[in-house]
Amino acid sequence: MTSPTPSPPPPGRVLVAGIGNIFLGDDGFGVETVRALAARPLPARTETADTGVRGVHLAYRLLDGYDTVILVDAVGRGSAPGTLHVIEPEDTAAPAPPDGHRMTPDAVLALLGTLCASTGARPPRRTLVVGCEPAVLDEGIGLSPPVSDAVPRAVRLIEQLLAEPPAQPAPRPLAGRAVSRGETA
Repeated sequence: MTSPTPSPPPPGRVLVAGIGNIFLGDDGFGVETVRALAARPLPARTETADTGVRGVHLAYRLLDGYDTVILVDAVGRGSAPGTLHVIEPEDTAAPAPPDGHRMTPDAVLALLGTLCASTGARPPRRTLVVGCEPAVLDEGIGLSPPVSDAVPRAVRLIEQLLAEPPAQPAPRPLAGRAVSRGETA
């Protein structure tokens, strides 16, 4: 008996994934933002996921044929706490070995690049990271006031990114380094 051949995923699938540890203060920014975003109406074929600290699981999920992925996380870039950044991955850095305890967006993307190379899968055509400058990353549940205030702004920013018609670059390998595309205060 043969298994049916799986049908290809529908075009234009989008995943918005919240990354972070809710037990480390502002590191829970991605999780809280995606929870808020999930309560709003989203474009067709858009999925949200609270991946928390399960970055390896997220990398494997991205093999399921997403056209666009937006990772949401706390990212330290030297700005004032609560500053939002839109970051595009760069394809020039060598992938780092995965660390299941510290799966930052660039580590997830590096692992995805390795998985794609070994399986023949294609990475998402468009990958963005929406990051927020943290104020507090100490043990404790709850976001600091500037990061908490950034959550609704991040939701609006992600909605804007979802509404943008994506550029049509050819798919390219992913790597673990990111560069800032812009910043929203």
